[in-house]
Amino acid sequence: MKRNNFYRNTAKNFIDKIMAFIGLIVLSPVFLGTALVVRIKLGNPVLYKQERAGINGTPFFLYKFRSMSSERDQGGNLLPDEMRLGTFGKKLRASSLDELPSLWNVMKGDMAVVGPRPLPTRYLKWYTKEEMRRHDVRPGITGLAQISGRNYMTWEEKFRLDVQYVDQLSMMLDIRILFKTILVVLKHSNIETGSFIEHEGVIYRPLDVERMAKKGQEDLDYARGIKA
Repeated sequence: MKRNNFYRNTAKNFIDKIMAFIGLIVLSPVFLGTALVVRIKLGNPVLYKQERAGINGTPFFLYKFRSMSSERDQGGNLLPDEMRLGTFGKKLRASSLDELPSLWNVMKGDMAVVGPRPLPTRYLKWYTKEEMRRHDVRPGITGLAQISGRNYMTWEEKFRLDVQYVDQLSMMLDIRILFKTILVVLKHSNIETGSFIEHEGVIYRPLDVERMAKKGQEDLDYARGIKA
């Protein structure tokens, strides 16, 4: 259920841009220092960009500091994320400093400070109708799912929290999420380390890979049922 209120429709976007503007100014020394270290450790380019799905599924380019090397195999193909994410990249992600360039996305109006995390556009065809509701608001740098376990949740759990955020969006909820985000970052808990994440014996895969495999299994079960 969408709430038609002043904060959701007008104030939130204005406040987000003010916060991003202040953040870019105040954190400019950290921004420049991080850029320099990334340049020394990983070379160019310093920034990483990827097409993500924004509000209503509209694509935009998300900017982050690069955390992975450009190492390739003998055939010229990039190595898996896990092999290209070294010690420096893990520390960069653990500090969440790689997210700083996303403040520019907030300034542009592509993103909010708080909202469902923007995911690759290739995922769009794999959402259910209910899950697509996560795109009813601007995606955020942090969100309800991120403070509730970050990456160590199933996609279904993450999307349930995203839709819950859409339905309950308010200034107080955003403030609560921001404060909890600070605590999560300080604890460096549950940081993403690649496309395939293994935690306590469970493998968390990209949405398209996971649901493609699930659909393949369902098709196989259906075919077996017909033959039986």
